Amino acid sequence: MHVGEEVSGLSDELPREVGSLFSDTYTEESRYTFCGRELRITQHFGGTLGVAAPVWDAALYLCTYLEEQKLDFKGKKVIELGAGTGIVGILVSLLGGHVTVTDLPHVLPQIRKNVSANVPSDRLPNVRALSWGFDHTHFPQDYDFIFGADIVYLKETYDLLVQTLLHLCGPRTTVFLSSEMRKEHGTVDFFQNILTQYFNVELVKRDPEEDINIYRVTCFQN
Repeated sequence: MHVGEEVSGLSDELPREVGSLFSDTYTEESRYTFCGRELRITQHFGGTLGVAAPVWDAALYLCTYLEEQKLDFKGKKVIELGAGTGIVGILVSLLGGHVTVTDLPHVLPQIRKNVSANVPSDRLPNVRALSWGFDHTHFPQDYDFIFGADIVYLKETYDLLVQTLLHLCGPRTTVFLSSEMRKEHGTVDFFQNILTQYFNVELVKRDPEEDINIYRVTCFQN
């Protein structure tokens, strides 16, 4: 999950369920199976990672969606935003995508550890720092797919995320954003009223019990 730039009052803005996760420092490995691949994901709780440490339900839901859809990633250029543990980018790499996995600099060691534990050396994804709205122009504009899981939760970062998506998206780019719909953090407003000003936004899957939505986002066609 992407933390975004340092924001004052961040602890007050985080989802309430996060608070108790980071009182102690410890490492936990979890195993998941998607598309016939077993993924071993290490999560480093405590320290500086904060919300970037866990595998969030929205990421698992997105992996399940990719498994159901049987999308073809072979040879496709892919970037994951706010990757946290890197689980989505890792899965897409194993499915043949040429993947760049991004998050803030302090999160990259956790991503690299998970990448090296799961992806063969001949298809390792590129792991790079990306701070939305600041260094997004250092990245190309011809991605086939863009992924983000539970990266929409801080209102202060929404304009920065839109700027980044506008730069990264080309006419053939498909974006998949999976998100828990936290009304108190403006998540619903982001998808219904902000993102729709710049992109086509389509709800493609919903888990009503967990209140998680997956949206397919594409550029307006001139």
